[in-house]
Amino acid sequence: MNPQTHLAIDGYVDAIPAPGTGWGTARFDLIHSPADADRIAPDAPDTVYACTTGDPRIADVLLREIQPGDLLRVTGTVVQPDDPEAPAHLTVDGLEVLEAAPAPVLYDLVLERFGIYVVVFDADRDAVPVFTASGRWVGEAASPDAIGDLIEAHENGGTR
Repeated sequence: MNPQTHLAIDGYVDAIPAPGTGWGTARFDLIHSPADADRIAPDAPDTVYACTTGDPRIADVLLREIQPGDLLRVTGTVVQPDDPEAPAHLTVDGLEVLEAAPAPVLYDLVLERFGIYVVVFDADRDAVPVFTASGRWVGEAASPDAIGDLIEAHENGGTR
């Protein structure tokens, strides 16, 4: 049997937490960086903990509110598996959000609806493709400021 230790660990959520194997459970990976970076080798690896919880209240918070990059303090029981390459397993019985990750910024495509029209904003392009909500091509506005003119011309039977 592997030794078990009850402790508190601060770390960052690596990916969106996922539902566990049963009702009221969740699983996630926690990345723990060494506490005193000045006293360790610069290339010392972070520790990854494979975390699970069977507490429905904690699972609910994990699944609804926690995002990658959030800094958490979790308490629970740690068990190191027999395989030294495998991450330690932490059964979480307490959770505190120390710092929320900044809101993600979308750099890819963003769809926005203007009545029956859908426009596609691409951060890498000035031109803005415009379609009807049914998928019919309307045209491409030269810039976001020209979308209204393109839609008006389309409604009046013209093309641009």
